[in-house]
Amino acid sequence: MVNQVLPYQHEEQCPVEIALDMVGGKWKSLIIYYLLPGTMRFNQLRRAIPGATQQMLTRQLRELEQDGIIHREVYAQVPPKVEYSLTASGRSLGPVLEQMGQWACMHRQQWNTQDAVIEAETS
Repeated sequence: MVNQVLPYQHEEQCPVEIALDMVGGKWKSLIIYYLLPGTMRFNQLRRAIPGATQQMLTRQLRELEQDGIIHREVYAQVPPKVEYSLTASGRSLGPVLEQMGQWACMHRQQWNTQDAVIEAETS
């Protein structure tokens, strides 16, 4: 086996690690994905990502905002209105998520087959 040198192997902190730290939370990639078409309010995101608790969604949105991936706009009205949108940095993740989706589509059948084999063996 030939040992390959990875592109960022000799950097102080790997850029891939930095990127995964920023978008690698359980729901962060889905939040970004659902914001790609445009602005959404909190409850719209909650409905789009039903597996995320309110507390977890709030935390992940806050982290994405702190990292400059999303913008949070608060409107001074009653009841309060808050909208989330992607920054230019967040929008630049669109092609990355598209590639991840294509990768998943290419391998989904293989994973389903493997899951069926494992389930049959453990039953």
